[in-house]
Amino acid sequence: MNETDKDLIFSESVKAGKRIYYFDVKQSRNGDKYLAITESKKINEGTPENPHFVYEKHKLFLYKEDYEKFMDALVKTLDVAKGGVIPEPAPAAAPENSAPAVAPAPAPAAPVAPEPKPVADEAKPEKKSFLDKVKDIF
Repeated sequence: MNETDKDLIFSESVKAGKRIYYFDVKQSRNGDKYLAITESKKINEGTPENPHFVYEKHKLFLYKEDYEKFMDALVKTLDVAKGGVIPEPAPAAAPENSAPAVAPAPAPAAPVAPEPKPVADEAKPEKKSFLDKVKDIF
């Protein structure tokens, strides 16, 4: 076991074409757990006749004081990416000396599709997402 592996508590990987995403829960020297997300991308730096592959890596470290804000932003972003409605940004606080702003007319409400009713005959086991697994660790 090398120096970087001994602080590893949990690891999950996701293969996506030429990329692999690693989600690692690690422990710092002071005992705090943090999340390290790594994207590893296979790149051919050679020629088609003489390929030479290297792996380009990008890392993101997420610390415990940011978990909640990160999760909120990630869930909101994934909802929009899956076709959800883009949420309105929160209004910025006005300076104390400024005149009160006139509120715009409210936008018409978007129709809400009814939720599908669960089928009683099918008993599927609940599949935990990676984020749920990580939440259980912390």
